[in-house]
Amino acid sequence: MTEDRLSRRMETVRSIPLFTDIAERDLAAIIADFRLREYSRDELIFRQGDETTEIYVVLRGKVRIFKISPGGEETTIAIFGPNDVIGEMAALDNQARSATGKALTGTALLAMTQERFVYHAQTVPKLGFALARLLSLKLRWTAAYAESIAQYDAGGRLLHVILLQNERYGQVIEPGRRYVLDLGLTQSDLASMVGARREWVNRLLRDWTKRGLLEFDRGAITILDLPRVVEERDSRIEANLGEEEW
Repeated sequence: MTEDRLSRRMETVRSIPLFTDIAERDLAAIIADFRLREYSRDELIFRQGDETTEIYVVLRGKVRIFKISPGGEETTIAIFGPNDVIGEMAALDNQARSATGKALTGTALLAMTQERFVYHAQTVPKLGFALARLLSLKLRWTAAYAESIAQYDAGGRLLHVILLQNERYGQVIEPGRRYVLDLGLTQSDLASMVGARREWVNRLLRDWTKRGLLEFDRGAITILDLPRVVEERDSRIEANLGEEEW
């Protein structure tokens, strides 16, 4: 590898939070163990139950992580984008994949074998600490999501998820008010994120559009009035919609 190419790769990898504080010599060794993998839209990266143990870093695109019930129904767990790390649990605990990963868009990943990743985590203290911090952040996110399930009705959960993803991936149209969130998610995908039926999500989206809160068009969500969307979400805390069929 030429010095110029190594320098470019080091700059790219150092922008990933997991590797920000790694010394140059250690980072060069880590980079040597990465392999580039590219995936088309809707292409599977790994399946729930697979025995694969590679760890991945998202370079470009977005990945949807979801679980599949015995009946074949999907429940979306999270969406990951550039600089996010996925698949680390299987690399650490040597267990089968607990969920399925699929490319939402054309996606490029850096892949590393379990053996090499564990070696680097054991021999580079700063990487081990960064990994612990990453797992802590994911645990906090899981706890916050579990809390939202307890607090909100399904409509509130959907708005909560939209707002969380907007914080990470939303494009500003009018600061503090209008944003575009283009994740390429279908209404079925949105329904799987909150445990609802697609028809019910469709009805909610149409209602919110009529009220000027947001719009949904071919996978892109446009938040028309952020303060009102937040207000609508918060109004649904512990809301009792038991009579609704969804």
